[in-house]
Amino acid sequence: MDSGDTAFVLLACALVMLMTPGLALFYGGLVRSKNVLATMLQSFICLGVVSILWVVCGYSLAFGPDRWGLIGGLDWALLRSVGLDPGPYAATIPHLLFSAFQLMFAIITPALITGAFAERMKFSGFLLFTVLWTLLVYFPVCHWVWGGGWLGKLGALDFAGGTVIHINSGAAALACALVVGKRRGYRKEPFQPHNLPLTVLGAGLLWFGWFGFNAGSALAAGMVATLAFFNTQVAAGAAAVAWVTVEWIKIGKPTMLGAASGAVAGLVAVTPAAGFVSPMAAMWIGLVAGGVCYGAVMAKEKLNYDDALDVVGIHGVGGLWGALATGLFASTASNTAGADGLFYGNATQLLVQALGALAAIVYSFALSWILLKVTGVVTGLRVPDDEEVQGLDLSQHSETGYKL
Repeated sequence: MDSGDTAFVLLACALVMLMTPGLALFYGGLVRSKNVLATMLQSFICLGVVSILWVVCGYSLAFGPDRWGLIGGLDWALLRSVGLDPGPYAATIPHLLFSAFQLMFAIITPALITGAFAERMKFSGFLLFTVLWTLLVYFPVCHWVWGGGWLGKLGALDFAGGTVIHINSGAAALACALVVGKRRGYRKEPFQPHNLPLTVLGAGLLWFGWFGFNAGSALAAGMVATLAFFNTQVAAGAAAVAWVTVEWIKIGKPTMLGAASGAVAGLVAVTPAAGFVSPMAAMWIGLVAGGVCYGAVMAKEKLNYDDALDVVGIHGVGGLWGALATGLFASTASNTAGADGLFYGNATQLLVQALGALAAIVYSFALSWILLKVTGVVTGLRVPDDEEVQGLDLSQHSETGYKL
């Protein structure tokens, strides 16, 4: 047991927890004022719902003793045998602390999906879908990569969640946008963010918390954490500049929303690579992410699906680029962990990264589609048209965000 590592991961754990309220602010500012509280609640309530699932069976399913490479057993259900001594995943911190750190990842992943169906989904349907999705999609995919499952054994690299969190949530978000359907009046009336300063505050909290997200994934205060910390900053900054530059060329003006969106895209893209690549590689990952994710968001209009807050374009596409970029730029010369990528003589790593991404996309999209259909039968998915016009704050929660 190392007190320094324990203190470091405790702090990182708190930073990652802060990302979920940060996401609530980020999303809340992007919707219309009549839906701000409903949108924020969908993120915030995940702090409670997923925590309960995690204690009851989630940690065991995700990280418990492997069963067939697909899922963890129930040996650690109700956190049995998960105590204050070091566990199998980190030798210098308490097993319970490792579980707490991973819980924060499990919380924010379904919260990310909510941006795809913002302003139109019933709260009861959201709750049921979140419970089912977390149990049947997040926990298995997490086990595949980090818990001793088949992708981890194959050698897939995912330092802090490019595949487990961002590709996984992005594929689910696409299914949600298609199954739930477009917002009433989509492309016929303006859907402008009602409070961009709120969104910028949320983006700042996400950026701040992301240092815990990525550096904390080293699970020790040392060289790898330092590398991941620095790479996080470089990639986010580069992506913000790239997004604003492309936007400036395309529409003639740079925007604050573009800078915030670009920063988040860079953070997403560097997540799987943060502890495996050099700072120069992180800069390139961020620069490409800014341009590619901007293009993906613009393509949404041509593809005619209503991903309200661009979860697919930023988290899905950004996570996919990050997973593949890890297979390109990973270098044992730059860090003390991982394997070499294509640019350092190991083409196999890129193939493994692509396979892992494809597996997560197909599984998450297909299961999400099925779970949405089940939810639609049990609770219904969408609010009635008159409640959507009124706004979800009043119709679903009998409250308003602003009293002016």
